[in-house]
Amino acid sequence: MSPPTARQTWMAILAKSSVADLEQQVETLGEIPKYTFLRNSEIGLAMVRGRAGGTGEAFNLGEMTVTRCVIKMKDVRGFGYVGGRSKRHAELAAVCDGLLQQNEWRDLVQELVMQPLHTKLIEQQQKQQSQTEATKVEFFTMLRGE
Repeated sequence: MSPPTARQTWMAILAKSSVADLEQQVETLGEIPKYTFLRNSEIGLAMVRGRAGGTGEAFNLGEMTVTRCVIKMKDVRGFGYVGGRSKRHAELAAVCDGLLQQNEWRDLVQELVMQPLHTKLIEQQQKQQSQTEATKVEFFTMLRGE
């Protein structure tokens, strides 16, 4: 499996961040270029597939709610796909995707939006991991005799 591209990485960060955090960071950009909707935010379902043990045969696990949005900004199309039913989240993700594809906006968006969101996601992941570690139970077996 090849490593994710830069766009795959930023799309994952945008999708996993909360809409409140994303809204707050986008506001720090000031006035952004005008955009039009190619596809308004819409809610639908996507089939989620899983693998037993992560390596077994793939199977259909079930469906999850997904919201998507496509915008056009200058000559660039921005896409937003997020889990759940937040139309605003999908729109903001699409706007950020569109901005990150433009050379004149990329560095600013990386600095003011993506880095803080990525840092917050890492902190949340570490907190969850430490909480999970606190509930870990170690089993051991004692030998009798010998």
